[in-house]
Amino acid sequence: MNPTILKLGGSVITDKDRAETLDGDALDAAADAIADAMENGSVSGLVVVHGGGSFGHHHASEAGVSTTEGTTDAADAIAIHGAMKTLNQFVLSRLHERGVPALPVNPLSAGARDAEGDLDMPTGQVATMLGEGFVPVLHGDVIATEGKGITVLSGDEIVTTAAEQLSAGRVGLCSTVPGVLDTDGDVIPEITAFADAAGALGGSDADADVTGGMAAKVRELLDLGAPASVFGPDDIGAFLDGDTPGTTIRGGD
Repeated sequence: MNPTILKLGGSVITDKDRAETLDGDALDAAADAIADAMENGSVSGLVVVHGGGSFGHHHASEAGVSTTEGTTDAADAIAIHGAMKTLNQFVLSRLHERGVPALPVNPLSAGARDAEGDLDMPTGQVATMLGEGFVPVLHGDVIATEGKGITVLSGDEIVTTAAEQLSAGRVGLCSTVPGVLDTDGDVIPEITAFADAAGALGGSDADADVTGGMAAKVRELLDLGAPASVFGPDDIGAFLDGDTPGTTIRGGD
């Protein structure tokens, strides 16, 4: 099985300007698109990953924790992880309401980083869930990191790690914009090297983003070595139906 991996950006399903605030309408629409695609058979072997939005990012920012800066304070780790589990439960609930057999996978308990920052996150449980007909739902989280306590593990890094280990057939990242935009605000159809979009890529507009924004997404996907799509919420259904909306990112050729 070569599964499809769909990442729902935290900014899509939450209000990143208000701590721990869900965007219920956006999450409902995403869940509808996933359920429709599974019902009509256009996608099978689906893995969903979601970002932290105003849940994880809020607590991580307050604690000064990022993908590179860690903490040894267990209370901070629990606050970030607990917020992410709460958001994950919202996602699971919306999918279950539509008959999607979703199961949670919490990265904090599934992996670790070494002293060089390299991630070890086995995905055998995800592969087995897929084989049994479930939809694994992973999320941005904190993760134990040698020499730093815990650091943030972004949803984008989870996507690329899972895609490589599971030999994903298709990868899609749903963002709040319809693709990677150039300096005129137009969608860049294809990116094959970071230089293709370097002039237009900056950090996230949200102050509490601790995972690097669109630039980090592009770098992660270029390192993947397989085509991926970046698109807006209205194109989730199109992506799951087999189209390539938004920006196609191809690296590692």
